[in-house]
Amino acid sequence: MRVNLKLHVAYLDMPLKEKYARIICYPQYSLKCLEERLREMRSLGVKALCFFGNKKIGGVPILGKGCVGIVVPAYMNVGRVALKIRRTDADRESMRHEAEMLRIANSVNVGPKLLGFTQNILLMEFVEGMPLVEWIEKVQCESGSVEKARKVLREILEQCRRLDEIGLDHGELSRAIGHIIVDYKDNPWILDFETASVRRRVSNVTSICHFLFLNGGIVSLITKLICYGAREKLILALRRYKRSLSRRAFNEVLRKCGLIDQSIE
Repeated sequence: MRVNLKLHVAYLDMPLKEKYARIICYPQYSLKCLEERLREMRSLGVKALCFFGNKKIGGVPILGKGCVGIVVPAYMNVGRVALKIRRTDADRESMRHEAEMLRIANSVNVGPKLLGFTQNILLMEFVEGMPLVEWIEKVQCESGSVEKARKVLREILEQCRRLDEIGLDHGELSRAIGHIIVDYKDNPWILDFETASVRRRVSNVTSICHFLFLNGGIVSLITKLICYGAREKLILALRRYKRSLSRRAFNEVLRKCGLIDQSIE
């Protein structure tokens, strides 16, 4: 397989350039580390890595960089996927926990599909899109922007509700600036389950509402598009929902956010 793209591509059946090897073993490179991780990638069926994105390491573009891993596109025989590579200085020894959390989220159709994992590698469905903030800025200039924004924001809350129902707390949705993207069919995706837990009390709906409608940096953008109730009424609705986690209480939250008709129970 060869990819005919004008991109930084590294084939795993050929010697790697040092700049790519250092991303695979970021931030502390060693030949032993590189060989181990290449073996893991090949065992998952990865044929090549592709380096592009808005972040950079040593001048090489990547999709994402966090405290646990580096995200790059990769290629298998079935097509393009997303590869998360554990940082050598990560505060965990394996990608198992994140894989298990993502698998649970997938059970209610949340998050990119888990395709496989090893100690140092997490293989996922590749989702092409833009961060939620950028999408909101873009959609303001389009016809039907209000209904389009309501649909996407309602779906984000619905996904959070499904996570609440199964007892999986994402853990980062009160700071969701880098954890939600919208694809080119206007479908939102919740990403990054590395700090998710099934042991703490769930707060997905309340956290995302605080980010979107109360305290997050995106609030001013959303208020330009959608008229929703007073802060105090939304906070009361969230408290009722948090106590019961019922569908009726959730619908009340949606109403206070201006995302559904007042008549819906």
